[in-house]
Amino acid sequence: MVLVLFLLVFAGGCADFRTVGKQELPVEQTALIAAYTDLYREVAEASPFIVSLDGYADVWIKTPKRQNRVFCNILINRGGEARMIVSAGLLGWPVADIFFGTDSLYVHDMLNNRLFQGSNSEMNLEKILGVNSGYRLLMESLLGLVTITEPASAIRSVKKGSGMLLFTLANSTGSKEVLIDPANRTLSAIIMKDRLGKSLTEIHFRNFEAIAIDGHTTLVPKDIEMVLYNSGADIAGEHQLVISYDERVFNQENLALKFLMPKKVKVVNLDDAAMLPWM
Repeated sequence: MVLVLFLLVFAGGCADFRTVGKQELPVEQTALIAAYTDLYREVAEASPFIVSLDGYADVWIKTPKRQNRVFCNILINRGGEARMIVSAGLLGWPVADIFFGTDSLYVHDMLNNRLFQGSNSEMNLEKILGVNSGYRLLMESLLGLVTITEPASAIRSVKKGSGMLLFTLANSTGSKEVLIDPANRTLSAIIMKDRLGKSLTEIHFRNFEAIAIDGHTTLVPKDIEMVLYNSGADIAGEHQLVISYDERVFNQENLALKFLMPKKVKVVNLDDAAMLPWM
């Protein structure tokens, strides 16, 4: 029975597997005009009136060591806590309940009746989701609305092409490329680079959906793709995370996220644990 359960949970892991798609970037240099600056500032604010998300999504994770597909109920309080209830396999049974605090992380491994608890660090995020992007960036990416903190004065160049604008920004760690669709006034991609110009992280936003909240109308992506290069793993290679929402609700009233400590579980220090086997 244990073997049958294991096979049912993991049987659908590679079926219809999705990976991060390539993104064509503009190459034609153009002048930074006032309209482009205003567009950048608007997109950088990332619709601040959206404060929470309750959604259901397919999630694909691909690293040099593993490849998994799961289904998640994703709950996010913007700037605060988040929760992912993970189901897998043909039966869609829950296999993990993950609670993200602003500085803590709990993973209830239901398959093995264990509770992992530790710090909300980049290393621990990689253990459970395959990417070590940092908590704020990961949660804003899952929300589909990433706030760009660099001011307009950080813009060093603008390129255009294929109906897109590419803003290159300077920051303390290197540079950031921001791809914006000026027709829809949406963020299409972010590429973060180090001081040598090497790409570290790419995030793509696709399949936008129009939503109306409290008199505001905006476009929010249903598909989010994240790729990290040479993540903190012991071997080189891409670490990919793809999220595709089936349904979701924004600004749901009383979205209170609270982690309830499960009873009669083995408690494990997440900081000392290896990569988790819950998928």
